[in-house]
Amino acid sequence: MTTIDNPSTHTGNPYIDPYLNVPVNDPYIIVSADSHAGLPTADYREYLEKKFHPQFDEFLAERDKALEVSTMLGTRNEDYAKKWFEEHEEALRSGWEATRRDQELDGDGVAGEIIFPDADAVESRTCVPFGAGLGMSGDMDPELGLAGSIAHNRWLAELCSQSPERRRGMALVPITADLPRVLAEIRRAKDSGLGGVMIPAMWVNQLPYHDRHYDPVWALCEELNMPISTHSGPASRDEYDNHLGIYVTEVVWWPARPLWFMLWSGVFERFPGLRFGVTEAGCWWLPPQIWFWDRLALGQKGTEKLGGDPFKGAIKMLPSEYIDRNVFIGASNTKRRELGMRYEIGVGNIMWGNDFPHPEGTWPNTRAWLKKTFHDIPIDETRLMVGLSAAELFSFDLAKLKVHADRMAPCPSDFGQVTDADPTAQRLTDRWSPVKEVGRHWLTDHDFSLIP
Repeated sequence: MTTIDNPSTHTGNPYIDPYLNVPVNDPYIIVSADSHAGLPTADYREYLEKKFHPQFDEFLAERDKALEVSTMLGTRNEDYAKKWFEEHEEALRSGWEATRRDQELDGDGVAGEIIFPDADAVESRTCVPFGAGLGMSGDMDPELGLAGSIAHNRWLAELCSQSPERRRGMALVPITADLPRVLAEIRRAKDSGLGGVMIPAMWVNQLPYHDRHYDPVWALCEELNMPISTHSGPASRDEYDNHLGIYVTEVVWWPARPLWFMLWSGVFERFPGLRFGVTEAGCWWLPPQIWFWDRLALGQKGTEKLGGDPFKGAIKMLPSEYIDRNVFIGASNTKRRELGMRYEIGVGNIMWGNDFPHPEGTWPNTRAWLKKTFHDIPIDETRLMVGLSAAELFSFDLAKLKVHADRMAPCPSDFGQVTDADPTAQRLTDRWSPVKEVGRHWLTDHDFSLIP
């Protein structure tokens, strides 16, 4: 991942941004690492193989019935849905109309975006055929799941071909399906212009991701420079009944779970160029995990009873080193608490997103949210988290993004980071320097048996 260097290694001028060699108050190049797009579901028909049309008709009928049931059970707020669609009726067309989408991005100050499926997170009016979108999981019918994914990927490539300098689409690929067809779809998606791969967060009754069965998938994504990511959405729905507190608690755990399966089984050791992300699950959970994993790998007190070296073998570096090299977190509407933990997470590992056009995201008030969240964060770190790290990972052309940013993006002064009294924003660097110096505190003492 992108790392924070000493600004003095880039320039000796405190009025010049150390990464872009531009004035400190130049507009931010903002890239949302989490946005959504999708057709009104019935419109996917023309992108779906004809042999699946009968099953598609059944799917549409069942989806409408499920919406009625959710209203009866009280798991859907009908008043909220009505208000949401009435207030944003025209703007929500940007979920599938590229020209309108560019207007909404401009309004939010966003130059580029990483696009996941399902534009509608209120009533699932834009869900992928057969539920192969954010709810994609290993218990789907493999043939139907792959067919629905391919239909979405075909359409998404068309969307991304409009204003292509601003978009990177995440191809849906249920990698638990037939392996040769999975690999073929990844190649086809890359050839069509898509920039990454979204995989199921839950494998359910299929092989877990530590299994060597998936090595051809990891190898191909590494070869094609296709970052892969899970995304929040699915959870063990059969277990929580209508107790939504259980769902909301676990929905950020399931997309994170593949990370430790892949890390400890050596996936990142075997495929050092593979980039894996967890999107829209926050990043507040990561610091204690990294702390715990590193202590295991270094032999914390209590591990000696397990014999040998049980936490190595498949890995040769500290887990935190794999996190920095292989992992990114699409943190979406990043919270103040998460920014306070950024030196443990790794500043360059955090990628902000507006979750456009979902109501739980920052759209259409992204500028205000960014100011509220980043107002006291050093500018060089802000630039990484709100755009530069994602731009590097997904191979955006910064010069082309800057053209868009220069005409509509907010500047550090808009966030209160630069003031007349402090035009270099040195006070922000000074404020956080003690926290930055501590960093990952557990690595400052080599006697791990003494670390609490």
